[in-house]
Amino acid sequence: MLMARLLRLSRVGRRRLLQALALAALPPSVQVKAQAQGLQFPRDFGAHPAQRLEWWYLTGVLREAAQESPRFGYQLTFFRVRGPAPAEHPSRFAAKHLLLAHAALSDLKAGQLRHDQRLARAGMGVAEASETDCDVHLRDWFLRREGPGYRAGCNSHGSNNLAGFALDLHLKTTQAPLLQGRQGLSRKGPQPAQFSHYYSQVQLHTAGSLRLGAARFELSGRSWLDHEWSDDLLGASGAADSAVGWDWAGINLADGGALTVFRLRRADGTQLWAGGSWRRADGATQDFAPEQVQMSPLRVWCSPASGGNYPVEWRVSTPQGEVRLRALLDAQEIDARASTGMRYWEGASELLTSGGQRLGLGYLELTGYVGGMQMLQSAK
Repeated sequence: MLMARLLRLSRVGRRRLLQALALAALPPSVQVKAQAQGLQFPRDFGAHPAQRLEWWYLTGVLREAAQESPRFGYQLTFFRVRGPAPAEHPSRFAAKHLLLAHAALSDLKAGQLRHDQRLARAGMGVAEASETDCDVHLRDWFLRREGPGYRAGCNSHGSNNLAGFALDLHLKTTQAPLLQGRQGLSRKGPQPAQFSHYYSQVQLHTAGSLRLGAARFELSGRSWLDHEWSDDLLGASGAADSAVGWDWAGINLADGGALTVFRLRRADGTQLWAGGSWRRADGATQDFAPEQVQMSPLRVWCSPASGGNYPVEWRVSTPQGEVRLRALLDAQEIDARASTGMRYWEGASELLTSGGQRLGLGYLELTGYVGGMQMLQSAK
């Protein structure tokens, strides 16, 4: 997923931003403190500026009123990255933190993806992320905790030769935060420093409106919110144990539960690390060890725009059994080179039994298939 509008930065700014994105390993003393603290709410709904990288990642699959079939998938993601200006810089205009945002709409009926992106230095009311609770905005795009859940919205003018769209969503919390990994400390590799703080808000009951050109839709469905912050995810550049990207899925199950699976890949496609969790509708949760998760590609879609080969159908094996994960639309590649400097695939997907019965709906993310994830690994 990660950050940099490099073409518009000076060479010094580029180098500093790459250093901010390098996600260098934390000292052991910091690791111990992070592991001992756990997560505390509502504080940890908010931003964590001491850590290099953070994101709030909201996705959902929605249907029209009185319809059962999914009609739209959406993504609204906010990124915060530390730098490129140093924290001690005296100017209030210095870019001590950057905020970036991605918005995407998958029109499943029309077979079209619309997406947009934004970037701004944090501060001065233009782009802000509260440290006390979830309240982040970049101009008129926003995500905040409100009432018994969240409110989110974006107004996209379109950036991929399609008309823009506007979303206004109310998301009702139905379950306590799902603490991924060990009480919110999620390992992301074999090295001790490779971890993130990570929780999910699953089974968010969602209602809202969509403006798409001249048309207006009233929509409902389920959404998923990930909030994650870290200093190191993918390991040292060029090392045998480094990752070039990841495959991740978060699925709201029809029975009220939730399934999370992810794997980090080496350059040869083999699995470096894996994890995830299964939550029952009653809240009981099982975390998966790396050896308990296997994700095997079944079908690949080749992007005509980038030439990237994305696995859009998977066989997924966990302690809960073997299932299939399949994209609801193949063409869901995001061109985010004007913000995070990369392309990735992010799209509405369904979870199926081996016999084809739908178990749930959610999102699949595939990164590092076009040019790798060099910006995560530069300046290590």
